[in-house]
Amino acid sequence: MWVVRVGILSLRLRQSGIITSDYSDFQIIHNEITKMSGASMGLLKFAAGFNKNALLRPQINAMLTKFQQPRRNGSRWYPDVKWLKQYDTPVLYNEHHIADGVEKFDERQQLLEKTVKNMYLNFGPAHPAAHGVLRLVLELDGEVVLKADPHVGLLHRGTEKLIEYKTYLQALPYFDRLDYVSMMTNEQCYSLAVEKLLNIEIPLRAKYIRTMFAEITRLLNHCMAVSSHALDIGAITPFFWLFEEREKMMEFYERASGARMHAAYIRPGGVALDIPAGLMDDIYEFINKYTERLDELDDFLTNNRIWKARTINVGTVGALEALNLGFSGVMLRGSGIKWDLRVTQPYDAYDLVNFEIPVGVNGDCFDRYICRMEEMRQSCNIIYQCLNQMPPGDVKVDDHKISPPSRSEMKLSMEAVIHHFKLYSQGYTVPAGATYTAIEAPKGEFGVYLISDGSSKPYRYVVAIIGTLDIVFGEVDRQEVLVI
Repeated sequence: MWVVRVGILSLRLRQSGIITSDYSDFQIIHNEITKMSGASMGLLKFAAGFNKNALLRPQINAMLTKFQQPRRNGSRWYPDVKWLKQYDTPVLYNEHHIADGVEKFDERQQLLEKTVKNMYLNFGPAHPAAHGVLRLVLELDGEVVLKADPHVGLLHRGTEKLIEYKTYLQALPYFDRLDYVSMMTNEQCYSLAVEKLLNIEIPLRAKYIRTMFAEITRLLNHCMAVSSHALDIGAITPFFWLFEEREKMMEFYERASGARMHAAYIRPGGVALDIPAGLMDDIYEFINKYTERLDELDDFLTNNRIWKARTINVGTVGALEALNLGFSGVMLRGSGIKWDLRVTQPYDAYDLVNFEIPVGVNGDCFDRYICRMEEMRQSCNIIYQCLNQMPPGDVKVDDHKISPPSRSEMKLSMEAVIHHFKLYSQGYTVPAGATYTAIEAPKGEFGVYLISDGSSKPYRYVVAIIGTLDIVFGEVDRQEVLVI
């Protein structure tokens, strides 16, 4: 009888939600069992062999086995007033938080006001990609660069001031050190500026040689630009491919001038020496194979989904914005503006060769990459034409006050020895005047502003690469090169 009453009581307590299957709930049931069994025990206590503990022990042990949890020697925590007070704040609800007008308290979320600031990061000058001469203060919003403040001038060598104390011929090697990836184009611009002040015309063969080596220099520069771009994005193979080709072209530099990089080959009045026998044949063979390397690079990068994901719609500059920012070179043509000084203001032999000007559409990194690839193909075409149209003749002006006499002539003429001595000790005088001469260098418009006071040394000299992002850190200088 009492067992049935206890079972009914336990069932009702569970249905009403008063107790759960926990050890403390078992204590409630145990107490009820003890109370309700008191009367029954009184009826049975006179029975022979009756033992109350023996009667209750099986049920108690069974319930202990079912409900008792292992002890962890820990305290039990219940929500108190202090804990609930933190949720006493205004919150926003949507239809999922409120059902039938009844607020669901357990889904409420506390709204906290926090001050969020962008991170400022120093890129360089100790960064390996900046090698100590450029510092960028970057403002970051997560992984997005919102603003970049460049600090240039950490490699200031005072080139402009040094040239004021050198003769016009002694100033030439300084230009090789500015952009040490586009050496001969720097010499070419300086030589054109001096020749304009001297009002001289160089021989046609010298013009073709200058044009040919200027395009070889363009290949050198774009090899560096494209391969290092791919390396920064994550593709190391094109870097090795194109640097092998750069070594071959530097060999052409060395065979013509005697130096792999700082050639000092293109000089006012022409070029230093005529190209050696067999060099034109080797350049022709190289160009034939170089176009195959470009096709391999095109297959490797152009349709690569990782390359496209990291270049398309990245660094987009529209045509109007490119003009307002003063861009030039690939930066301007990549935005869709067909502007090339080799066509609009031809110099040397560029008016005697035919080539196309590649332009972009979207003005992003991918378009600029395509422009550089196509410019290399056009450079190969120009080199072909220079090789086929190369005329015979002299390679420098026949004026020993500007260009030195040959060694063979010095062995026969005392006047030639005097010219040679005066040229290398005092230099030649340049008529007073000023000029700004610009060429289409591989990185964009490379300009030289030169002022002469009629002496053998420049009065003032300023050089600028205008509107480019394809920079070489040797030229990032507050007083050497203006990079806009």
